[in-house]
Amino acid sequence: MAALSYRDAGAVVQMLLLLIVPSLLGVVVCAADPPFSCGPSSPATTQGYAFCDAALPAAQRAADLVARMTTAEKVSQLGDEAAGVPRLGVPPYKWWSEALHGLATSGKGLHFNGAVRSATSFPQVSLTAAAFDEDLWFRIGQAIGREARALYNLGQAEGLTMWSPNVNIYRDPRWGRGQETPGEDPTTASRYGVAFVKGLQGNSTSLLQTSACCKHATAYDLEDWDGVARYNFDAKVTAQDLEDTYNVPFRSCVVDGKASCVMCAYTAINGVPACANSDLLTKTVKGDWGLDGYIASDCDAVAIMRDAQRYAQSPEDAVALALKAGLDIDCGAYMQQHAAAAVQQGKITEEDIDKALKNLLAIRMRLGHFDGDPRTSIYGGLGAADICTPEHRSLALDAAQDGIVLLKNDAGILPLDRAAVLSAAVIGPNANNPGLLIGNYFGPPCESTTPLRGIQGYVRDTRFLAGCGMAACEVAETDRAATLAGSADYVFLFVGLSQQQESEGRDRTSLLLPGQQQSLITAVADAAKRPVILVLLTGGPVDVTFAQTNPKIGAILWAGYPGQAGGRAIAKVLFGDHNPGGRLPVTWYPEEFTKVPMTDMRMRADPATGYPGRSYRFYQGKTVYKFGYGLSYSSYSRRLVSSGATMRPPNTDLLAGLNTVSTAEHGVQSYHVDHIGAQGCEQLKFSSMVEVENHGPMDGKHSVLMYLRWPNATAGRPERQLIGFRRQHLKVGEKASLVFDISPCEHLSRVREDGNKVIDRGSHFLMVDKHEMEIRFEA
Repeated sequence: MAALSYRDAGAVVQMLLLLIVPSLLGVVVCAADPPFSCGPSSPATTQGYAFCDAALPAAQRAADLVARMTTAEKVSQLGDEAAGVPRLGVPPYKWWSEALHGLATSGKGLHFNGAVRSATSFPQVSLTAAAFDEDLWFRIGQAIGREARALYNLGQAEGLTMWSPNVNIYRDPRWGRGQETPGEDPTTASRYGVAFVKGLQGNSTSLLQTSACCKHATAYDLEDWDGVARYNFDAKVTAQDLEDTYNVPFRSCVVDGKASCVMCAYTAINGVPACANSDLLTKTVKGDWGLDGYIASDCDAVAIMRDAQRYAQSPEDAVALALKAGLDIDCGAYMQQHAAAAVQQGKITEEDIDKALKNLLAIRMRLGHFDGDPRTSIYGGLGAADICTPEHRSLALDAAQDGIVLLKNDAGILPLDRAAVLSAAVIGPNANNPGLLIGNYFGPPCESTTPLRGIQGYVRDTRFLAGCGMAACEVAETDRAATLAGSADYVFLFVGLSQQQESEGRDRTSLLLPGQQQSLITAVADAAKRPVILVLLTGGPVDVTFAQTNPKIGAILWAGYPGQAGGRAIAKVLFGDHNPGGRLPVTWYPEEFTKVPMTDMRMRADPATGYPGRSYRFYQGKTVYKFGYGLSYSSYSRRLVSSGATMRPPNTDLLAGLNTVSTAEHGVQSYHVDHIGAQGCEQLKFSSMVEVENHGPMDGKHSVLMYLRWPNATAGRPERQLIGFRRQHLKVGEKASLVFDISPCEHLSRVREDGNKVIDRGSHFLMVDKHEMEIRFEA
């Protein structure tokens, strides 16, 4: 406890020193300057300390700095608000910053109270994912990373560690945070995570632009449902589901994206809190996947181990469990408050703290915090002119319009001829709410265009009525709305959800539109002169079967939470200035799915008990809209090409020396991927080609999705599995040949009940729409 008292008193002294003698410390503290260490006048530099030598490896520099710290100084680094170490010239640091779909105010490290008052607000992730465009995802990450560096250079950021992206699997449609994720499919979530992380962290091999953190490992997708909260939920997850669903995006983040951080979740997994799970944190993330970085807890997750989960008997036990499991930093102050006592009680050693600090400080070394003034680095030229740039604003618009999904278009009512629309009625609680467009984890946007403003840009005579005070729509002005609808040439309805229905800490209990929205829509559709156009602004899926089957509702679009340019993007789609090409990244279930407990983590169906399974891979039930569904104003054709110069079938000859293993699941003969080995897996790779053509009548971007299916779904195999996708812009009449690189060990394998990955003998079928190509694996 003495160490903690030292820290509290030291904080006061430290602040005085930083204010009075910054030149002696080499630490810049002016409001307009970024914090850094190892400046020319720093004592650490002048005395030749190794941690200031940029030529040395980051790990070696971090170890040198840790070795120079006292126990109290070390303990002060274990929370998201790390204290400075004045005698070594180390400034305070704030680890928690958010960058989910733009720089956000949700953490503690970013501030918009100086020269820069806003940042580019891209669409919420669920909509961006609908574009199925890895290049788009990379460019969004890259733009956010550049804006973060620019803000840091201006002295408006106290950290460059971005606790984004969220790559949890969107397992249940009621989950309040599903909007933050790339959807229900492991391949899509993995590709998104890799692309976004690479963009956020930058291209330099020597200096991170920012540090990305993939969260929340693992099997976290429940907030508060039927009395079960995320803080005390024990997720019962099979080894099979962990390996082929929940862990997949995190593995890709670390192995392929080289993410420098993973955040562990509140959730307990099979009785062990994720942040106290050494099998997950040390054996898997740091060991098997080789994380070059640090592991952070979700906020207050260490305290929750004792206070809510009752997993630890004392605060010191909670700290010991977390540190020994492989956690490096606590989002919160709990470890800072109790680590010294844990050392004194013999529950941890100083070496346990050292191990964590070396990982943390190595990241700060890689961010350039100990290389002197960061404005002299390769990112030093970034400033206010690099935030809210025309390029970034254009990218926000592209992301929104590329993600919008056309769900219904009876009789080709869309696109509208601008000249033919003499008047428009815009009705609905989501039509003119700028805050709704940016979802959660947001910052102040550069600009904001609501759907109402977007339509006003096309139709001069536009009349507006919210119809409900907000999305909850407890009371609807159906009579006024119907009267307005009957007076206009065309009617546009903007309804859906808001953060009051789905958000962090809040799950839905129904998949229907809230309150009186359905009544409002039906009354307006009945009164309108022609079929109305319904636009859904939601993060997650809703059951709109009533609208799907109503002939007076001519078109339905899903526009997610489309960000700062959302209204303009929607209008461009409605009036044909953009050809929609988005595809749903989640299954849209009917309301009856809400009978399934959110707490049931099983992915695979269990017909014996009536459990329907989850996601397009395993779900056996009715859908409102299927995963990957989306219409266009153009007609496209796609076909798999079975021969050609780029086609190379898999070299299965190398399997001849391998023994097959009989699984417990119906005796299917399989090859262990581990037995094939890295070299064998590389030799098995082959290419497949898809020819796609735009038959018109509009140019457009089109996403081609390739699936794998097996001859049957026995042995726990998915019904089908997405293995790749490509997005291509095609002019009318244009053809393109898209090459898919197939790795059988990754794409054609499945996971057994014991968690081992195998390739089954026999037939596998590549699928694009109804076109199939058989691939056989025989020794």
